[in-house]
Amino acid sequence: MQYYAAFLLKNNRLPLPISRLNFAGSKIETLKVFKFGGASVKDAEAVINVAGILESYKDEPLLVVVSAMGKTTNALERLARAYFDKKNEAASACYQEVKTFHDNIISDLLQNTDSKAYDDIENLFIELECLLETHPEGSFDFNYDQIVGYGEIFSSKIISTYLNQIGLQNRWIDARNFINTDSNYREARVDWEITEKLIDRKIKPLIQKQLLITQGFIGQSKEKQNTTLGREGSDYTAAIFAYALSADSVTIWKDVPGVMNADPKRMPDAQIIHHLNYDEAIELAYYGATVIHPKTIQPLKNRNIPLYVKSFVNPKAEGTLINGQISTDTVMQTFIFKDNQVLISLSTKDFSFIAEEHLKHIFALLSAHKLRVNLMQNTAISTSFVLNNDPEKVLVWLQKLETDYDCSSKADVKLITIRNYNQEAIQKISSGSEIMLEQRNGRRIQLVI
Repeated sequence: MQYYAAFLLKNNRLPLPISRLNFAGSKIETLKVFKFGGASVKDAEAVINVAGILESYKDEPLLVVVSAMGKTTNALERLARAYFDKKNEAASACYQEVKTFHDNIISDLLQNTDSKAYDDIENLFIELECLLETHPEGSFDFNYDQIVGYGEIFSSKIISTYLNQIGLQNRWIDARNFINTDSNYREARVDWEITEKLIDRKIKPLIQKQLLITQGFIGQSKEKQNTTLGREGSDYTAAIFAYALSADSVTIWKDVPGVMNADPKRMPDAQIIHHLNYDEAIELAYYGATVIHPKTIQPLKNRNIPLYVKSFVNPKAEGTLINGQISTDTVMQTFIFKDNQVLISLSTKDFSFIAEEHLKHIFALLSAHKLRVNLMQNTAISTSFVLNNDPEKVLVWLQKLETDYDCSSKADVKLITIRNYNQEAIQKISSGSEIMLEQRNGRRIQLVI
């Protein structure tokens, strides 16, 4: 795992571990960072539940990161695609779907719709509507980032307004003013030096005075354009703020009791993992455990900030603790499922060996088209990849390769990773399915079925 950590350090310019003192040499006691995902703020009732949790921490310095409400990000992704493809009717329908969904939550939550706070929320929708009336320029990824991040802005503004209305005084802050990134749209890399200085200088004085509400997932480039940190990137945002603030802890509030050894929707007998160390959590996230974003752990590890994964349904339950101590749950079997994968096999047309120059060419194209490799396996004359199945990107990638390689593909496959596997676990998970590829490495096996 140290190699993966080194990769993160190199590619995300993550600062090396240093003490948990801020630039001024002082530290805010008991500072916490909370992150609430889409399921925890999916409707008015859920927002009221979040308010109840926050009420319990009202006397402590607290920064709250929120995701878009419910499935808003999915709807905004459809909107971004329709806008970019100039399908005006479809874009208008998607916009109205998003607007109506939030209007319904607002009407259930906010008592005074004539207030300035309500006008501020309404103006955000007008801002998005005005953007949609312009002509799309640049790449799809650029336009995606200008549109999809509105989900977090809407959500955080509504929640902040509601909390103030019920007497839980807070300040709304725009994460784009603090999370500074490059222009790698949809997968923006954080400029840690600038980001840490902005947060330390501007947010640290505020958090000592009042509750702060902000957004996950979004940032801003040096060119002042909106960027996003990758799908499900709100966890990562919480880790960025926690690192820069030298927080005492981060808590991610989920609809499950904690980190589970399998998706309980697939395996009803799934069990909670009460304790993980940082490296184990990085490994689980890297292989696709959706409960934690893959980039979340390393900033927390570098400052020894514990991460709690807890249930917003049962806030007093123990949940999962992730820290630097040796885990007591190391031997528990874990099952990680990745759906919507595609298996690609490439072989040279002249039946020559797959050599370094071939792999260099293939990986350069993978990087150029932002395709994530989840599994790779080589033979003498062929190489196979399991990728997240983005049909458009995969098709363009294959078209670039078919001049030099014979290509075959199989879509709609699943990638399953079993940690601490045995034959019984393999049989349990693959019964009735065809195993198309398998790879074993120590205590871990990966199956493509």
